[in-house]
Amino acid sequence: MKALFLIFHGFEEFNGISKKIRYQISALKECNLDVRTCYLVDDGNKKYRMVDNIILKDYGFGWKAKILKRVEYFSIINYVIKNDIKFIYIRYVHNSNPFTIYLLSKLKKTGAKIVLEIPTYPYDHEYKGLPFCYQRILFIDKIFRKKLMSKVDKIITFSDHKTIWGRPTINISNGIDFSQVKLKQNSDKSYNTIIMIGVATMHPWHGFDRIIEGMHIYYKKKTNIKVYFHIVGHGVSEALDVYKEKTRKYKLEKYVIFHGALYGKDLDDIFEISDVGIGSLARHRSNINKIKTLKNREYAARGIPFIYSEIDEDFEHQPYILKCSPDDTPIDIEKIISFYHNLNLSPLEIRNSIINNLSWKKQMNIVLNETLK
Repeated sequence: MKALFLIFHGFEEFNGISKKIRYQISALKECNLDVRTCYLVDDGNKKYRMVDNIILKDYGFGWKAKILKRVEYFSIINYVIKNDIKFIYIRYVHNSNPFTIYLLSKLKKTGAKIVLEIPTYPYDHEYKGLPFCYQRILFIDKIFRKKLMSKVDKIITFSDHKTIWGRPTINISNGIDFSQVKLKQNSDKSYNTIIMIGVATMHPWHGFDRIIEGMHIYYKKKTNIKVYFHIVGHGVSEALDVYKEKTRKYKLEKYVIFHGALYGKDLDDIFEISDVGIGSLARHRSNINKIKTLKNREYAARGIPFIYSEIDEDFEHQPYILKCSPDDTPIDIEKIISFYHNLNLSPLEIRNSIINNLSWKKQMNIVLNETLK
């Protein structure tokens, strides 16, 4: 069966979302689909819509190109018809509008099965406190999203909702391509130093400020164990600026290290020295209490224990996770130290606990079985 994986943005090597999409595409191919990927490219000058390595549409330069990449969808429709595409997987980026409604209406008429993934649901509260340019996106989305969703066969969600905006859902977990995630090799435990790592495209709901506040309290005491926090990734200024300002204010520059975006060997090297992963600590700020984040799965696949505050049903009873309260209180660093020192699991044992259930191939098989049955 010929399939199209459709996204409305491009790829970045250091971006966790880009890695996830590539893993999903690979998994669909493992499920015996002939998958083509449609995406955007901005080389700094011209803008293109691509299918794999072929230019589907050249939008040219300047403001005209910026508009066309958001409203020109004839090229996608024609490609689907010409190539007899029978399955379309869409990653949703809150871009409901008359143009995307037109696109999905035409795609539906081809007879192709259409599934649409909503990466986080509900998401309205994620916009709280963000600038007007973000609020405008949400405002338009609210007007048109129910109409858009009426054009899809199923909505893919990582929540436990059985319907979203009147459409039936397929409930899956975020997965991992274990062949692409390096297992931590060093299982020796230091009792003098603990290194924490937080990897994210940072937003306020990641709550890394709670760790920094906790480290401030911890270092005001006389301590024998040095605790470090490596923050990896870019972020919106509403989050990243707060983390950096608090680090300066509390004079924690020696212990809180900002790396920016890392990938490949550089990212592997940071994980190799890390002891505890920091997941989302403030999902309550976006009014979410249940979610299955990519970060948690990568930490487990790497073989390191981790901490988070939401409900993640794939990990709730695992011995290598530490739950913190879903509020804005500082994280108790001494509790993390005790948790880490009392844990007796190797990286391989942590990884093996999810290897049978959380591969992307298994998750994509669920999607195909639910859609095509």
